[in-house]
Amino acid sequence: MRTFMLSLAMLGVASMPAAAQSIGGTYTVAGTNFDGSKYDGEATITLTSDTTCTIHWETGGSTSDGICMRNDDAFSAGYEMGKDIGLVVYKVEKDGSLHGLWTIAGKNGNGTEVLTPK
Repeated sequence: MRTFMLSLAMLGVASMPAAAQSIGGTYTVAGTNFDGSKYDGEATITLTSDTTCTIHWETGGSTSDGICMRNDDAFSAGYEMGKDIGLVVYKVEKDGSLHGLWTIAGKNGNGTEVLTPK
């Protein structure tokens, strides 16, 4: 009976979606703009619930803020930077880094970004 109960408990843990908790913290940022120029900076992800978070970037002399969410190895954020609205979609790597593509509404192209835990 004990083995059965332990198996049920493990199954429950394994089937739970990856929560935002495992992603909160401060990250170094390395990215490229639409034109290929590089930028760097820092991002902070702050948990707001079991599944959602906020994200704040300080890069290339500018700041932006957004709301974010994780689903398994996908992590995405919608953000505002001045009057622009953007979207970034990252893949969560095994080492905890986030590798992504970002864009801005109404503009052609995309940039790249890697967040590395500090």
